[in-house]
Amino acid sequence: MAILLVVLVAGGVWALYGSTWFRVERVKTSGTQVLTRTEVEAVAAVPMGAPLVTVDIDAIEARLRQRLPRIESVDVVRSWPHGIGLKVTERKPVLLVEKGGKFIEVDSTGLRFATVDTAPRGVPRLVLDSASSPSLRRFGADRLLREAVRVRGELPEEIARDTRVVRITSYDSVTLELTRGRTVFWGSGEHGPVKARVLTALMKATPKAGHFDVSAPTAPASSGS
Repeated sequence: MAILLVVLVAGGVWALYGSTWFRVERVKTSGTQVLTRTEVEAVAAVPMGAPLVTVDIDAIEARLRQRLPRIESVDVVRSWPHGIGLKVTERKPVLLVEKGGKFIEVDSTGLRFATVDTAPRGVPRLVLDSASSPSLRRFGADRLLREAVRVRGELPEEIARDTRVVRITSYDSVTLELTRGRTVFWGSGEHGPVKARVLTALMKATPKAGHFDVSAPTAPASSGS
């Protein structure tokens, strides 16, 4: 019995490491939208022909996340008997920062993760009109950017779709520029969920207004047409 067990273990080790039965022959990538499968697989550098059991899954994941910052997460899995699967989740831009004729994409955490030549549709631009503002010196551009991301994330979906510009002139002065020439003075990023509900109600109550002020959500106002 002991000899049989040794033979079985040895045979299993040989099958995994020494035979051609369980070697990497293909890579399958899924989940890409902006990235291409070709560029993901080139960075992954999966060792073709290597025993599947020896492939360093963690190293592949680390390479992808380090060299392709557009990747938010990636699952690298062995697909027996001959494959490696790369399940990619890409970051989604929620704001754009225009610089030098290009657009820097910012995700929901405030991370600047990619620069593109053409602005993605439906993503508002962030304008920091705060060069001479005490807020810039006190909080810094990164803090103001995160504040803009926070405001963008708390907008009702319908209003978010209509938002073209998020403009910050100070920490407590955020203005939204919407379609059809409408503007919303949001004020600071505080009480965002309350402001979102108030703005939704205000826009329904005064649909022809051109300017909405929810900086003090207990006393909202609308004007213009």
